[in-house]
Amino acid sequence: MTTKVEQIPQHNSRPLSRAMVLLFAFSCGATVANLYYAQPILNTLARSFGASTGAAGLVVTFAQIGYALGLAFLVPLGDLIARRLLVPVVLVVTAIGLAASAFAPTIGILTVLGILIGGGSVAAQLLVPMAASLADDEERGHVVGVVMSGLLMGILLARTVSGILAQVLGWRAVFVLAAAISAVLAIVLRRHLPAEEERPRVTYGQLLAGVARLMATESTLRRRALFGALGFGTFSVFWTTMSFLLAGAPYHYGAMEIGLFGLVGAGGALMANFAGRLVDRGKSRTTTLIFAALIPTSFVMLGWGRHSLLILILGILVLDAGVQGLHVTNQSLIYRLAPDARSRVTSAYMVSCFIGGAVGSAVGSEAFTLYHWAGVCILGVLVGIGALIGAVVDSLQRTGVDETVN
Repeated sequence: MTTKVEQIPQHNSRPLSRAMVLLFAFSCGATVANLYYAQPILNTLARSFGASTGAAGLVVTFAQIGYALGLAFLVPLGDLIARRLLVPVVLVVTAIGLAASAFAPTIGILTVLGILIGGGSVAAQLLVPMAASLADDEERGHVVGVVMSGLLMGILLARTVSGILAQVLGWRAVFVLAAAISAVLAIVLRRHLPAEEERPRVTYGQLLAGVARLMATESTLRRRALFGALGFGTFSVFWTTMSFLLAGAPYHYGAMEIGLFGLVGAGGALMANFAGRLVDRGKSRTTTLIFAALIPTSFVMLGWGRHSLLILILGILVLDAGVQGLHVTNQSLIYRLAPDARSRVTSAYMVSCFIGGAVGSAVGSEAFTLYHWAGVCILGVLVGIGALIGAVVDSLQRTGVDETVN
């Protein structure tokens, strides 16, 4: 059954140009990067403020909570307010939060500001459904894949930029740069984002109710939200605790070396475009099973990588390929559900993902504190197996043609 939503004309008078797709991709990457700058410098923050690893990990956790709140309460506005107006405003607010973080006197204040930064970073999730809406039907999976490649590269490269800046100029410089990028991007997008179709005449309360209604009535959305939550949970389990591992024996790396591991994960981001093309060809079950299987496999490798840099690097590649490929498969499918309510679909799906991410970062930090790297890897394997079991059950229940909208 497909949810009934307000009808908005979806015809595109002009195809989405390659330059515009690349602008969407870059903007998504630069925006969502704000959520991840803190991850490789958590050990640096802990030392700077004299805090425990668990307290430092809360900086990431609170940012992800803010992101989840933004997904729930800001992203649905993309179906009501023109995104070319909404996105720049959100970016300005993000820039303010980042600038304040650069001068935070305590880790408690930095942690609270993470909610504002995380909430503003949802500008990326306003841009993804906008790109999907502007794309032609036969190219939608490809366009989503390209945009998501940019977004995922932003997630991964943010760690590299953060690590290098923190090593050379100190961790506060990271937030200064991020604030400047957000401010400039607000101006660029206000000038260049294309106009959209007429917005629906509904209240904000009706928009939020529409998100809940979509989750209640669309089984595809519920399944994909579960896969997304489990995938992002494992993603956060690793990337939140990685800096603690690499800062200790036998590696003893500084912030710069830890940040460079973002470049390793960037190789997995190539899976985003590949996954989008396969979904366009009707291979969503295949991609779901393959990418879900890569997640627990990666944590087995990461466990071995405790004393082997090569195996650790291979494990990172496999983890990012699995999580990102699964995520793009999910998004390519959910954007078929309600073309006139893509911001609400995005809200429902991404809230689930980042609840999983917030839980993963919090539990992962605690697992490292109590059980060290072995505890982190066992946790990742268990959550990854949960995603794989869900993918297998879903495939067995829905044999025949490839997954379609209910």
